[in-house]
Amino acid sequence: GTFRAELLDVDYATISGRLSEIGRSFSPDIAIHFGLARECSGFRLERTARNSHRDARPDNSGALPASGRVCDGEETYPSSLPLDDIHAALAGADLPVEWSDDAGGYLCNTVFTLSRAHACDGLAPAMSGFVHVPPLREAEPDNPRTLAFDNLMRGALIVMETAVAAWGRAHAAA
Repeated sequence: GTFRAELLDVDYATISGRLSEIGRSFSPDIAIHFGLARECSGFRLERTARNSHRDARPDNSGALPASGRVCDGEETYPSSLPLDDIHAALAGADLPVEWSDDAGGYLCNTVFTLSRAHACDGLAPAMSGFVHVPPLREAEPDNPRTLAFDNLMRGALIVMETAVAAWGRAHAAA
């Protein structure tokens, strides 16, 4: 299989188009979205994408999204990542991990919703979800809610490897 990492701008006006570009050029089977959440104290596994701009905060350009739904579709979308397996693997590697039922009112929830709703041209992964991570310890040494770079990378690889293994098992059985 092929792996591809993308960095998305924190910009409501361009996010849907960027996800469509990725979908058309790569068409991933699995999309794991990572985002920063200063208040989390480990890998925060997001269970639910909320198809709403409720509590939206301005993006990096200061813009707010139009109120209402993120896209056409259901009110909520569950993550399709193997969250229980990911939680167990992270905990087993002695990495901090926590649960969340609300991906927030920022672009994290928007990306999660667009990905799960298959609302962007070509982006229809069989498995997708969102994981929040705390700031890097090296970037914010006085913040007690941080992860060292090596632990952040180790955990991100565990998340990806666990998802790929689950996807492989599902397709081997089919």
